[in-house]
Amino acid sequence: MTSQLHALCFDANDPLRLSRFWAGVLGRETTDDADGGHTLLPNDDTGFRIRFLPTREQKSGQNQMHFDLTSTSPDDQQQVVARALGLGARHIDIGQRPEEGHVVLADPEGNEFCVIEPGNSFLADCGFIGALACDGSQEVGYFWSRALGWPLVWDQDQETAIRSPRGGPKITWGGPPLMPKTGKNRLYFDLAPPAHGDQRAEVDRLVSLGAKRIDIGQGEAGRVTMADPDGHEFCVLTPRD
Repeated sequence: MTSQLHALCFDANDPLRLSRFWAGVLGRETTDDADGGHTLLPNDDTGFRIRFLPTREQKSGQNQMHFDLTSTSPDDQQQVVARALGLGARHIDIGQRPEEGHVVLADPEGNEFCVIEPGNSFLADCGFIGALACDGSQEVGYFWSRALGWPLVWDQDQETAIRSPRGGPKITWGGPPLMPKTGKNRLYFDLAPPAHGDQRAEVDRLVSLGAKRIDIGQGEAGRVTMADPDGHEFCVLTPRD
């Protein structure tokens, strides 16, 4: 039995502020988190929680993953950008070309995200969060397909993408060259076995797929910290619904 993608976690210097920003951008409700952070609840059955957890570490380098937000028209794209800017985002340059139609922004703590131009066929039926775009190898795309039980929906030129059978956002990996890792990732996944599952058995299964257990001084009860084949961190929680 595979784990579910329980949450996408953000390490945040100000979890409350960052959760309020993303709640405003995404139109989601917030709730307090048991670990001292804040959580955005999914607004349909294809989504996942978004958790903002406290850290003292400052952002270093470009994130390994970011949101691609969709738009339905040029006016809609401008409205999404304007809403994000009004909530505290800013324009950034990460090397995008002037002829590219997407707009690159950073949230109040510098986490990158894109607002994609209308008419993008790859994200056509994915909803407002079109994709979680990741830096990663073809191997890691295969790993996450097996880890989550999500089928590959793209596998070409070492670029991969997976998507839940229920729909929702795609998770994509861009293939080589990979960015150098600059410390612990600020965005990472929380996985959870189903209510009748077993955390230890799931950790063993993920190790058999190519993950490894790591120690980053977390010391949190009920969480096992691991790294995928590209070395990017994720956590396995205790079973839950």
